[in-house]
Amino acid sequence: MARGRKLKRVYANASSVRYEDDCISIGFGDGSRIVLPVAGLVEFEGFSVQDFQKLEVGFGGKALCCEGRDLHVSISGLIATSQPLMDLAASMVASRNGRKTSAAKSEAARANGKKGGRPRKEE
Repeated sequence: MARGRKLKRVYANASSVRYEDDCISIGFGDGSRIVLPVAGLVEFEGFSVQDFQKLEVGFGGKALCCEGRDLHVSISGLIATSQPLMDLAASMVASRNGRKTSAAKSEAARANGKKGGRPRKEE
């Protein structure tokens, strides 16, 4: 059960979906939303406005489903089609990982300290 709770924190699970202005708006529990234009998303080719209005969040918040069209599409996969969103995600991950400390980083810092600190940059 603890592992399940931990996994739930790792993955952002959608809580709502709506269609407006030729875009799919995917909502999350904290009130945040991601809006994706449907133009160019092959998963939704041939969809009518009525089909879009029947979209539901499924698979524990990990997919969008339209039973009438037998469609189950990963929300992560939809987000991955947006290069700016992927660039933003990569930047955030890099920033978070850069702040992490590890035994190896601590040991390297101590070793550098014994040598007089970080080496100076050569001009």
